[in-house]
Amino acid sequence: MGASIAKRTYLVVVDDSDESRVALRFAARRAVKTKGRIEIIGLVEPQDFVQWGGVQSAIEEEQRLRIAGVVSAAVGEILDVAGFDVNIITQQGDAAKNLRDYIGAREDVSALVLGAAPSGNPGPLVASFCGNDSGTLPCPVMVIPGSLSDERLEQLS
Repeated sequence: MGASIAKRTYLVVVDDSDESRVALRFAARRAVKTKGRIEIIGLVEPQDFVQWGGVQSAIEEEQRLRIAGVVSAAVGEILDVAGFDVNIITQQGDAAKNLRDYIGAREDVSALVLGAAPSGNPGPLVASFCGNDSGTLPCPVMVIPGSLSDERLEQLS
């Protein structure tokens, strides 16, 4: 009775795709219903050549602000009602490796939430974590179809 239980953290990978917005809305709704939280990870494409570290920092900050805008547009009203904060992290480099390392170091991550493209290739992270690397994470992977309507998303979350 004395030990407190950590809140469930739903880790969502966000980019400019519609399917990542659907995954984000699903995760936000799950977090509200389970009294958990969401954490957003934005993956920054490494630059081929950056002579000065300040330029790379500016690129990463611009990416973080862009992702914050996506989060606000996709789930702003959910966050306002729920009253919880969102932590946005940006990382550069190999996306699958970065996610494995990040989740491996975090015991509070309850699920990795990924959006799958509505048709064709589901996306490199879905293919990776639901294919060859499907058993490598210490948490479940939730793959959210990018074609879900808001009504259906509400039913399922």
